[in-house]
Amino acid sequence: MKFIHLTDPHLVAPPADLFGIDGRDRLARAVASIARNHADAAFCVVTGDLSHFSESGAYAAFQEIVGALPMPWHALLGNHDGRAEMRAALPALPWTDDGFLHYTLDTPCGRFLMLDSIDPGVSSGRLCEKRLAWLEGALAESEAEGVDVFLFLHHAPMDVGIPGLDAIRLANADDFAACIAGFDNLRHLFFGHLHRACHGSWKGLPFSTVRATGHQIAFDMNEGKPLAGSDELPDYAVVLVEDDRVVIHDHSYMEEDAVFDYATGRRG
Repeated sequence: MKFIHLTDPHLVAPPADLFGIDGRDRLARAVASIARNHADAAFCVVTGDLSHFSESGAYAAFQEIVGALPMPWHALLGNHDGRAEMRAALPALPWTDDGFLHYTLDTPCGRFLMLDSIDPGVSSGRLCEKRLAWLEGALAESEAEGVDVFLFLHHAPMDVGIPGLDAIRLANADDFAACIAGFDNLRHLFFGHLHRACHGSWKGLPFSTVRATGHQIAFDMNEGKPLAGSDELPDYAVVLVEDDRVVIHDHSYMEEDAVFDYATGRRG
């Protein structure tokens, strides 16, 4: 199975831009590239921060742009997304009665558990007792059914070596780790929030994230340095899942013309 991972569009309401970057154009170019090259993907997952200021106009723009995808899309909340504002703008998403946006997605390769890691008013994340209880129940049900599980949330639960990002990761990562410990059907953890490509493993669980379709965060591992933005180009990820492998390709879709003939070196 193939699916697409997008993250962190950080759209603002038209006609404004953010940090001098036209995020709507960048997202539209990602959608066009996906439609052109990966129309066979089963669906697209967007791991949060659909908007930057949680404006209704930004959500309307997001819905219009991703509506051009040739496959279904599924979204998570990010810390820049207001829970009430996003629910009002995108009511068709599978909101729970208590206002959370966590849900299950059954796929040919396993069950995707989409988590709500937002802690309103702060940039870091948190999984409260209700959300952890929901996750534990979903994991137990999946294990009993013999179903593989893939986890999705906005916030990274681990330090990644960039102090400015480590300060705003999932605050109660130990609770999250305790909740998923002991389940041997977990295959991969996907998240957003970092605005950087980052891959590895945490507690033995493979993880990955991808550059934002909006702005990036500068790669600075020095202590005491505040977060800085970067004009690095955006990516989306193409994920291939089989019984024995998970393969992830980060694609710099705004550089698709930067190719040359491998035999001759000829460009253009």
